[in-house]
Formats: sequence, structure tokens, C-alpha cells
Amino acid sequence: MSMIEALEQPLVTLAFCWRIERRDGVTIGLTSHDRDLVIGGLTYRAAPGMTPSAIRSGIGLEGEDSDLAGALSSDAISEADLMAGRWDGAALELWLTHWEAPGDLWLSLARGEIGAVARKGAAFSAELIGAAAVMGAAVAPSTSPDCRASLGDRACRVDLAGRRRVVAVAGVEGAEVAVTGLVAGHYAFGTLRWLGGANAGLVQAVVDNGADGVTLADPPAFAVMAGTLALLTEGCDRQMATCAGRFGNGVNFRGEPYLPGMDLLTRYPGA
Repeated sequence: MSMIEALEQPLVTLAFCWRIERRDGVTIGLTSHDRDLVIGGLTYRAAPGMTPSAIRSGIGLEGEDSDLAGALSSDAISEADLMAGRWDGAALELWLTHWEAPGDLWLSLARGEIGAVARKGAAFSAELIGAAAVMGAAVAPSTSPDCRASLGDRACRVDLAGRRRVVAVAGVEGAEVAVTGLVAGHYAFGTLRWLGGANAGLVQAVVDNGADGVTLADPPAFAVMAGTLALLTEGCDRQMATCAGRFGNGVNFRGEPYLPGMDLLTRYPGA
């Protein structure tokens, strides 16, 4: 049955279905119907409070993004996981189906990834970033004295296989994580991925590190027990001296450190 035929019926039995896949592979299904629906092997849990905003489509780029809102629940989208960032960047698909015959009508309404998430009381709202967002990216990169690549990506080409290390955390105080046997400064601007405990799967930015610990950009979302394992990945300050000296990768430096900047225009004789 087509969408037009479904809307022409005396009784409309339509329901929205959301398929959400987190970056760590966890996938859930939610439906606006008051009973669970099983479609394609995935159970779409009843979430009558889930509602999409108005969805528009056309040949232009306007209206490609959307929003969804719903209630926080412990077995679907919990407040703790939402605030910890587990749902950031999750792939989301919005479908329309018949709750009387789930899957017979399976109409795609929108797809993208979850962007900004806002919480108010016991409810939340999330932005759905559509494919048209890619069109807003710069066609060509702007010049910069710092490297525009990320350590280990396709532009940088540094092999990170030997620059990752699994460590046992001795303790955490605020954003300070106690870890022994590190080379000072090598993990600054890198990442720490929690491999166990309540934070398992979460990735945090490292600001700096000494021989006996690392400083994170933010404290861990959940309490950390002594002995919890984490994966440390080295970082780079994106400077030419570091790229050439520490990594021997000056040929792939994606920046213009010797290009005169705007300060050249403000100079005057005798300055």
C-alpha cells in the first residue's frame, strides 16, 4: 500500500519508527505506537512520547534537517548516557509504517545523524543532521600556520599502531587520571578511550600528560574504579617542528607555517 492509499483509508493506522545506531554499535528501535513492533528482526519499543518535528522535502537544500523530541527512559535513552555523549553522532533513520501490519508500508522520511542534544526536565530533544549539511562544508581549506590534518588520518599518514597503549588507571581526581610509565607530553592533544567500567566506550580528549598521569579536557562522566583499563592514543600539537622532529612526517604537513599572516599588514617602519 502506498502512502496516498494509506491516508485515504477510513481509519489511518500509521506509526513512526526510529532506528538509532550509536557509534559503538548499540542499536535500538523506537516507535510512536503504544505497543512494541518487530520489523526486520529489530524490536521497535513503544515510545508514544517520541515525536518528530515537521519534515519537508524538495529539490532545494532548505528543510533537510529535522528534530525529534521524547521522554527519557532507563531502558531506551537514559539521562546518564545522553549527558555522557554516548548518543552523539549516532546514525538515525525515521520511517513510517502501519502498526496493524508492521513493515508492509516502510516509507523512509528522514535519515542522518544526531547533532545537538538539549535536555529539559524529564524530556529531551535532538537535532537530526541530514546529508545536506555536507554542502555547508568549505570546498577548499583555508591556509593556516598549524597542520589541518588529524594525527593518523589519511592526510597525515602517521601509523598509530605503535602509538597506542593500554593502561591501568590507578585513580581519578577530577580531570586528573593517574597512570604510570608515560613519556611526558606525548599524549597531549591525544585521546583516552575507556575500555571498562561505567565509562566503557567513551572517548575523552587529553589536554596534557606527565610521567605519572594525564589531564583530560573534562572529568569522566561516571566514577572510575582503580584498575580500570583505558586506551591512550598519542596526540600532536600540529606544529611543523613537532611533525618533522618527533614524527619525521614533515613531507605530509598540512599547513603553511612560512606563509606571511595578517600581522604583516600591520607592521610599520621601526616596529
